[in-house]
Amino acid sequence: MPIGGIIAYENAVSPSGVGYDIACGNKAIKTNLKASDVLSEISDIMDEIFRSLEFGMGRKNPEPLDDALFDDPAWKMLPEIEDLKPLARSQLGTIGAGNHYVDLFVDEADDALWVGIHFGSRGFGHKTCTGFLNLAKNRRFHDSPAREEMHARATMFSLSSSLGADYFAAMKLAGRYAYAGRDYVGGRVLEILGAASEWEVHNHHNFAWEEEHDGKRCIVVRKGATPAWPGQKCFIGGSMGDVSVIAEGVETPGSKSLLYSTIHGAGRVMSRTKAAGRKRWRKGRLIRKGGAITREQMNEWIAGMGVVLRGADTDEAPQAYKRLEEVLRLHDDALRVLHVLRPIGVAMAGPEVRDPFRD
Repeated sequence: MPIGGIIAYENAVSPSGVGYDIACGNKAIKTNLKASDVLSEISDIMDEIFRSLEFGMGRKNPEPLDDALFDDPAWKMLPEIEDLKPLARSQLGTIGAGNHYVDLFVDEADDALWVGIHFGSRGFGHKTCTGFLNLAKNRRFHDSPAREEMHARATMFSLSSSLGADYFAAMKLAGRYAYAGRDYVGGRVLEILGAASEWEVHNHHNFAWEEEHDGKRCIVVRKGATPAWPGQKCFIGGSMGDVSVIAEGVETPGSKSLLYSTIHGAGRVMSRTKAAGRKRWRKGRLIRKGGAITREQMNEWIAGMGVVLRGADTDEAPQAYKRLEEVLRLHDDALRVLHVLRPIGVAMAGPEVRDPFRD
């Protein structure tokens, strides 16, 4: 099945399985506006979204946000987690780079205007994962990330150990942090639109949940996969030049075999390096070598879809991704599509952004 990794453990969790971008997730908001209400202003709206929100690695919110989350006693579980609190506070509500985005969509069934958001726990999540992987290797929490082979065995923590219990608590904190960030960004986009929310779908991937399957309590790690229990709604994103969908899980043997999970996006057909070429910076200037997709080819596809694009690079071009509807057909017995959304505005970090983090 074309889906991210899903694995169930008994009283254990894998920080390398969850990954560096803990609680990366998708949020979709159905607004009280029609897409036809904003199409004449879509270029100005996307300018304002791109100008007033923070896209890119290491960016800080120009107006650091206060949130009840920062009063959570979980920050004091370890001195190293509390050390990350200033970074987390400064980055709350920033979007990051890579495949993270803020999009506007039209539901062609009723012309409803939707907002779509995709990002995770930013530097806090990355440094949390790095820190616990370091501790597992008898290194210091704040050491640089230890290099790992692609096919290395997963790092495992027993939840009965203090290390496992601390990681699980820190992961949950990163999950709450990611939710707060996406909620803030959604609210800001609604302000820019002068709109209100009528209905929302919000869930994340790159996470571990305590669940019951076949009568057993277990920890289910979903990397790049989204929970889709029967009746549970999820927002699944395509590429910037493809549809996205709102779907819900169904009760079938297929969905049960997937531990009630589905994809969070379409998935790639080529790597970032193959799509955009190798990048390096010389005296502050971006130099490329190779790349299967040109900016002109990407822009032609986007223009053909009627999408107003701000930022982005060719590693995120539609040509680098599978077509979402083809992927969904491969597990239509485990999912019911409720809304098909076509993008009309896309904002992502631009090609000038350096992305030193691995997911």
